[in-house]
Amino acid sequence: MSFNFRLAGAVSGLALIASVSAAVAQEIRVWTTETQPARLERQQQMAADYEAASGVKVEMIPVDEGEYSTRATAAFAAGDLPDVIYFPLQHALPWVEAGILDAEAAQEVLESLGADTFAPGGVAMAQTDDGVAGVPVDGWTQMVVYRKDLFEEKGLAAPTTYANVLAAVEALHNPPEMFGFVAATKVDEGFMSQVLEHVLLANGATPVDENGFSGFDEAKTVEALEFYKAIAEASPPGELYWKQSRELYFAGQAAMIIWSPFIMDELAGLRDAAPVTINDDPTSRELANATGFITNFAGPSNPAGAAWADTRYFGITADADTEAAQDFVEFAVSEGYLDTLAIAPEGKFPIRNGTAENPTAYIDGWSKLDVGVDRRAPLSELYPADVIANIVSGLDVGQRWGVSEGQLGLASKIINSQAINRVTREYIDGTISATDAVAKMNAELSELE
Repeated sequence: MSFNFRLAGAVSGLALIASVSAAVAQEIRVWTTETQPARLERQQQMAADYEAASGVKVEMIPVDEGEYSTRATAAFAAGDLPDVIYFPLQHALPWVEAGILDAEAAQEVLESLGADTFAPGGVAMAQTDDGVAGVPVDGWTQMVVYRKDLFEEKGLAAPTTYANVLAAVEALHNPPEMFGFVAATKVDEGFMSQVLEHVLLANGATPVDENGFSGFDEAKTVEALEFYKAIAEASPPGELYWKQSRELYFAGQAAMIIWSPFIMDELAGLRDAAPVTINDDPTSRELANATGFITNFAGPSNPAGAAWADTRYFGITADADTEAAQDFVEFAVSEGYLDTLAIAPEGKFPIRNGTAENPTAYIDGWSKLDVGVDRRAPLSELYPADVIANIVSGLDVGQRWGVSEGQLGLASKIINSQAINRVTREYIDGTISATDAVAKMNAELSELE
């Protein structure tokens, strides 16, 4: 169990620090992917607050996410890893297996804070035989963003299933004034990869099992491809990705899109670079008020559905001063947690909901953090409490291919190959049948293992 420097004020800060000075470092290093100047400044302030409470200096080191794998491998070989790494999900299991992360140390922090105070999805996705790869910090889920006002006018059920989406497309698609959907069709964009994984996950279709590559189940995948072709046919022509889907929705010309929560502040007219054009006032909150969000989405072969989630963690490394690193991580997801989330609240949903005494403390606090760029306002002022609760709850059931099977590394290779995107586009364009598309995907992907 880590020392808890934050009790120092209640006892005697100097005495406590002196008593453990021989046991723990007086300075630790933390790698972070949040490299933008404003975000780095917030992290440095949180580190300064920790130093004031503990006497331990924290050096925040920005590292580009694209360099993480090579930097971590090189630092591990040199015995020069930082004490703590803020990292995305895809590194969790590989870095534990490589010996870069100390899962036992992270598990101790999780238990100290109370594992049941965290969203279960974030904990489950980082679970290893030795404990969690890292302490969950924040995350977000893909969302079906839809015109709730139009759904209500037509008496349509919310787009929580394939069937509900297709029923809404049938009722609302009226181009060029209104497109039923704007589906991603640009095959070389990571956006299409994310959206397709979300749609396939929703129907329980996955290319991996605990033994490695398993191939997509034909029946489940055909259902998903047929659904995707239907929403693509209800979309405008062309090579579509996040840009067109946002622009058309903001112009009031799309009934549904799939997007990340980073759209939420823009929807409310807080960012000039992404203006809402549904009326003459780019700062209007009219569209935000008319919008609904769905995180858990289901296909016919998977009634429970799935939420596509991206989660981030604080990992304690093999080279760390373990006790000092543990204590910093505890601070960052307790006393310093709202400062951690305030780096970008619209895309950093709290994955720790609260404390044993107040189970929603951090959700409540996060909802009051300001979001936006050119104008700022708290999410709780922009959206009702039930909307906020719904989008945060997506992290409870968040999923990704390969996580539960221990094959996240292979799943990442499969996604990054963009073979699924290319073959799906062939099917959408009518050059291949759905069953042949599944067979072609499986043949190409089997060579990646």
